[in-house]
Amino acid sequence: MLTAAQRLRRSSDFAAAVRGGRRVGRGAVVVHLTLPQPTGPTVTTSPEPARNRGAVTSAPSRAGFVVSKAVGNAVVRNKVRRRLRHLVRERLSDLPAGSTLVVRALPPAAEASYARLGADLDAAIAAARTARGRRSR
Repeated sequence: MLTAAQRLRRSSDFAAAVRGGRRVGRGAVVVHLTLPQPTGPTVTTSPEPARNRGAVTSAPSRAGFVVSKAVGNAVVRNKVRRRLRHLVRERLSDLPAGSTLVVRALPPAAEASYARLGADLDAAIAAARTARGRRSR
């Protein structure tokens, strides 16, 4: 199970990830991945004591799931959500700290095996992590 800090729960969090992230669809899933912005070293004066400046607390990677009624009835949707949650839990530590991942299940996910969901999820995350070049028309 994902910890509370690793779950997306608010609608605004889902919307920000879907609007601002990279979208990649593979097989039975669509992944929206928002990577943290790289920040360079900046010199700022801070009111906090110097002993606290060295301890950088990074936000954990977070994940959310969207399984619509098009996937199936409540039993099927919950089964798909449980499978995806378990698959993402294993892969969340591979993402950079502060990443936001939204996994949307498509209707074929209802009939997909656990291994196929895992392969589709791996392919989608790998594609979303790579820098995308400009498409030529």
